[in-house]
Amino acid sequence: MKVIRAYAPASIGNVSLGFDVLGAALAPVDGTRLGDEVEIASAEQFSLETVGAFAHKLPGDADSNIVTKCYYYFCEKMKSEGRQLSPVAITLHKNLPIGSGLGSSASSIVAAFAGLNAYFDSPFDDNTLLTMMGELEGQISGSIHYDNVAPCFLGGMTLMTGATSPVTLSLPLNDEWYYAICYSGISVSTAAARDILPKQVDMSTALTFGRQLGVFVHALHAGEFSLAASVMKDVIAEPYRKSLLPGFDEARAYSDSEGALAFGISGSGPTVFAVCNSKAQAEKIADYLSSNYIQNEDGFSHVCQVPKLGTLITSE
Repeated sequence: MKVIRAYAPASIGNVSLGFDVLGAALAPVDGTRLGDEVEIASAEQFSLETVGAFAHKLPGDADSNIVTKCYYYFCEKMKSEGRQLSPVAITLHKNLPIGSGLGSSASSIVAAFAGLNAYFDSPFDDNTLLTMMGELEGQISGSIHYDNVAPCFLGGMTLMTGATSPVTLSLPLNDEWYYAICYSGISVSTAAARDILPKQVDMSTALTFGRQLGVFVHALHAGEFSLAASVMKDVIAEPYRKSLLPGFDEARAYSDSEGALAFGISGSGPTVFAVCNSKAQAEKIADYLSSNYIQNEDGFSHVCQVPKLGTLITSE
């Protein structure tokens, strides 16, 4: 019996300076799989089973699960192009906490679409899949954006183009940067975190945002990584969203005192990240965050890098 497995990693949305247009995949350096996984096998009729550390946080009704919505959306796209498909049984390994700022919904969506595409012999190209992923992600967050689904699917650090093709561009990586990431254990709704933001920003903020993003992209391509790190400041969302995150200011202060290159909120939070020059520095900051930022037993910290590969597909 054909079985496809698709693993989709966690991701940092925004990466501080790139609200809704910049994202990065995450891979713990100790080999921990920080991401959701789906298994797809042939079946007489469609079914979805949810397992994993955070499966109990999902809706009890399978029809309400985003993976079910992905399956039916995939079926519609296949039928609209005259392609044949058959029922499958999907098992979702829900390893990412919901409302964590680690691209939890994006990880499930990406794993589902990538797995289904592989199972049915790759009828859709990457750009088409990304568009489908963005549309399903938009059903959860209230607006279509790709800053989690793109790096989760493709890996690396990605810049959203605002175009239909290509949806995203890959940016150069600094292999010497390490990311100390910490999920506090509380949940922050993406929709709620967007509602707290002002509907408009003033001219000076808009200019700062554009200048930082331009300098960052140039600096990465030029290999001027110190310059790139110097502009990793969130002038759009962090001033408002940090009020939702207990201990944020203290965590930033400690990170700064240890010489971290940058510190910010991953996506909508509550996960935070520190960009570090060395693994040892990242480990020290991650240890502090584990002791001082985590709020309950669901929280965790990891030292990560940005992987060049995103979703991994295996078959048997």
